[in-house]
Amino acid sequence: MKLKPVAIAALSLAVTFSPVVNSPVFAQTQVEAKSPLTEEQAKAIVYSIYVMAYPMVLMDLSTAISTNVAEPGGVSAPINQFANLSAFPDASFDTVVRPNANTLYSSLTYDVSKEPLIVSVPASKGRYYLFQMMDEWTEVYASPGSRTTGDDAFTFAIVGPGWQGKLPDGVRAYQSPTANGWMLGRIETRGKDDYDAVHAFQKDLKAVPLSAWGTDYVAPKGTVNAAQDMTSPVTQIEKLDGPAFFKRFAELMKKNPPHANDESAVDLMRQIGLVPGESYDPSKQPQAVQDAVASAPAKVLPFIQNTWVKSGELVNGWRINLTGIGSYGSDYMHRAGVAFGGLGANKPVDAVYPSAFVDADGNPFDSSNNYVLHFDEGETPPARAFWSVTLYNQDQFFAKNPIDRYTLGSNDPLKKNPDGSIDIYIQRESPGKNKEANWLPAPASGHFSLTMRLYWPELAVLSGAWSPPAVELANN
Repeated sequence: MKLKPVAIAALSLAVTFSPVVNSPVFAQTQVEAKSPLTEEQAKAIVYSIYVMAYPMVLMDLSTAISTNVAEPGGVSAPINQFANLSAFPDASFDTVVRPNANTLYSSLTYDVSKEPLIVSVPASKGRYYLFQMMDEWTEVYASPGSRTTGDDAFTFAIVGPGWQGKLPDGVRAYQSPTANGWMLGRIETRGKDDYDAVHAFQKDLKAVPLSAWGTDYVAPKGTVNAAQDMTSPVTQIEKLDGPAFFKRFAELMKKNPPHANDESAVDLMRQIGLVPGESYDPSKQPQAVQDAVASAPAKVLPFIQNTWVKSGELVNGWRINLTGIGSYGSDYMHRAGVAFGGLGANKPVDAVYPSAFVDADGNPFDSSNNYVLHFDEGETPPARAFWSVTLYNQDQFFAKNPIDRYTLGSNDPLKKNPDGSIDIYIQRESPGKNKEANWLPAPASGHFSLTMRLYWPELAVLSGAWSPPAVELANN
């Protein structure tokens, strides 16, 4: 019996590896599944599946770190419990690159394989918030919050795939495509003086299993694994050899199977003996597959990293990504690149993050220079919630500075020029007392970069009609 041929071309990412795999497989539409794979065909398939798997393996590594505590604290909490960040990071923070100083996070890593989890959110009283819900593949499937559900108190359930039970009256269901996932909440915080109000909101966030709904539920303590590697997930995944990576991926697919639109990818998996729902031992596969699995991390990771660096469109020195984030379809390379550079990235309809590494002349930002970001009257970033500009040093963390300021935006008392325009002064020395309200301090030395955040962006942003102005050199 002739087996179904696999459409290699259906995986849009496969051609990405043409510099790595110089093989006719990229010029052909199909590979006959009944034929033994050549070395080049094995590489093409294995490398493609590595890209597809990368976000889910990264999510799992992140989960192992963030849930490795007995009780909630900081950015960590046991599974199905909220972790509430109580303060912005400062210049000493070096755990997660490009941190945020505009919102406090409330994060919940969930497992709804046994029953739904009911989440209660208090009224936000006009404060913008967003709870972004991602499945284990990092696909965003819901975004309850100010934009979609309003500011009133709200109760909803995270429901696992295939669950058919009944929820309490008034509880809205959000069905997670996978049993595991992550809900990342961002809560607008207007500086340190606003902490108490945000903490009160966070305190009233509740997560209760359906079976305990209506009871005086006390969340159980989590299990702490003293041997758990607590270095960053990106660092850990770089250390995973090929066989360990694919074995972990196979175990994850037992609870978190591929999506319906992943049929072509699943066909490719079967070509290398990888069947969703079953364990995987690469050492039992043909030598061509074993060799491809072993070489995959070193060959594929640079492509994933480069995809992130070059994602989006470059406009006025700002790299802007307005398409595909959060809902990737079969663009697995884009999904992997976003996971590498910004695990937990929002859909553009919720937030857009232009980033700049160069000035108007295309030269990298250098802290020995002075720069200005000028907004004409009425041309500040069009965001219905708020906007900001954050500066990072060359290591992608906050830059130590004499006024402990790392971001400026619409929630700050920016001074306008006589014509109504606004200048943000980006430099290491004070621009003078009369301009310090608009001073975004640069590091003492080295290069730096900027990220603009637009929460609930207006249509002009999403359509590309508006783009950030270039950052101009302002040296006298």
